[in-house]
Amino acid sequence: MQTIAPLWLWLTFGGIVLVSLFIDFVVLRKQGAHEMGVKEALNWSLVWIALSFLFNGLLWWAVKDTTGSADLANTRSLEFLTGYLIEKSLAVDNIFVFLMIFTYFAVPPAFQKRVLMIGIVGAIVLRTVMILVGGWLLSEFHWVLYVFGAFLLLTGIKMWWAAGKEPSLDDNPALKLLRRLLPVSQQYDGEKFWTVENGKRIATPLFMVICLIALTDVIFAVDSIPAIFAITSDPFIVLTSNVFAILGLRAMYFLLAAVASKFHLLNYGLAVILMFIGAKMCLIDVYKVPVLVSLGVVVGILVLTMVLSLRTAAPESRA
Repeated sequence: MQTIAPLWLWLTFGGIVLVSLFIDFVVLRKQGAHEMGVKEALNWSLVWIALSFLFNGLLWWAVKDTTGSADLANTRSLEFLTGYLIEKSLAVDNIFVFLMIFTYFAVPPAFQKRVLMIGIVGAIVLRTVMILVGGWLLSEFHWVLYVFGAFLLLTGIKMWWAAGKEPSLDDNPALKLLRRLLPVSQQYDGEKFWTVENGKRIATPLFMVICLIALTDVIFAVDSIPAIFAITSDPFIVLTSNVFAILGLRAMYFLLAAVASKFHLLNYGLAVILMFIGAKMCLIDVYKVPVLVSLGVVVGILVLTMVLSLRTAAPESRA
C-alpha cells in the first residue's frame, strides 16, 4: 500500500486525533452529564468541519511540497473532500440508528454523551484495522473491488426499500442474545455500565446500549470502508477522511436528533449514493469516474434530498 503522504503528515494527523480525543474525554467530561443543546451541537459541528477543511489544506500543501505538482495536490485534496463527504453522509444513517437505540432504551439525553464518546473511539480503532486490511486486499487481489462494488449496490438497494419504514429493535438477534447471556437491571444507575442488585453484580441498560452501538459501528464500517476505496486507494486519505468524519459524530448526533424528522427523505439519497459508488467500483476497469464528478454527484444527491424533504410533508418522526 503506497501513500503520497510524508511521515510528518502522518504524525500531525495522529497528534490532531489525540488532542481531539483529549478534548472529548477530559475537557468536555468536566462539564458533567449534561444534555448538549442544539446551539452547542451546532458550534461543535462547525468546529469539526472547519478542522477537517484545514487539514485538507495542509494535505494539499504537503503533496505540492513533496511532489512539486499542483495538479496532483488538487487531485488528492478532492479525493479527501469527496471521501469525507461520503463518510459524513453515511454517518447520518448511523446516527438515525443511534437515535433508535437511545429511544428504545429511554436513555436520558444527559447519559448519551458518554456512550457516543466511547463509540467514537471504538469506531476509530475498528476502521483503522479494516482500512489496513482492505488496503492490503485491494493491493493483492484486484477482483476484491468488484466484490466491494456488488456489496455496496445490494446495500443501497436494501437501504432504499427500508427507507420510510419504522425501525424496531424488538426482533434484533443481538439484543435477544445479550439478554439471554446477561442479567440486566430495570433501571439506570447514573452513567454506570454495571450495578449491584441483591448482592449480585449485573449489567445496566446502558451496557446493553454500548454493546448495540459497537455492533452498529461494525455494520456501518463494513458499508463505508468499501465506499471510500472507490474514491482512492491511498490508505492515508482513506483513513484520514474516515476519522475526521467520525470525530464530529458526537456533536452531529445531538444536532440531527433535533431535526431528524425534517429530513425524512435523506435515507433515499444515501441509498442512491451507495448504489452510485457500487456501480462506479464495478465499472472501474471500463470507465474511471473523475473525482470531481463523484464529488458533484454526492453533493447534488444530498442537496436534492434535503430540499425535497423540507418541501414535502414527513410521515411520522423516526424518533
